[in-house]
Amino acid sequence: MATAFSCSVIAAEPAVSETVGLVVAGGKPITLLGKQVYVGDQAPNFKVVNDRFSPVTLNDFANKTILISVVPSLDTGVCSLQTKRFNEEVANLPEDVAILTISNDLPFAQKRFCSTEGVESLKVLSDSVWRDFGAKYGLIIKDMGLLSRAIFVIDNTGKIAYKELVADISTHPDYDTALNAVKEANSLLTK
Repeated sequence: MATAFSCSVIAAEPAVSETVGLVVAGGKPITLLGKQVYVGDQAPNFKVVNDRFSPVTLNDFANKTILISVVPSLDTGVCSLQTKRFNEEVANLPEDVAILTISNDLPFAQKRFCSTEGVESLKVLSDSVWRDFGAKYGLIIKDMGLLSRAIFVIDNTGKIAYKELVADISTHPDYDTALNAVKEANSLLTK
């Protein structure tokens, strides 16, 4: 006589950090998912994809000063202007500075945007596959799946030298302060 039995194990999902009150959308506070990072922290490594779905990590830019421009979606006005502005600024920065734009747009949409808008001087990367960047930097907008607008500058030692979590996702970041932070972090490299 055969006896059948089943064993089920329910694994508890890991707790996801939530932050409320840092950012608004349409005048209403939004909840951000993931762990917040701060100036002075070691920048968490992350994995995103390029336009060919090939993995790209923060470690791929080791020993460089990095500006990460985070946008909710390239197909919106402010995000488009933000990406084009940083694309233009690449020419004014030393070669050992990397500028990345990260969004949750699919790589196909990012490739189309870059082709249409002539964005070719910075790297546009997608967090749509694993949501690893958004979770590690505390930027996933709960119930929307988009990333909150932010700027990070990471120095050549891998520490966060500057962070701007834009308080209202419909407004522009402080471009001048971010670019000055890049230049300052990069000048420390040459001293």
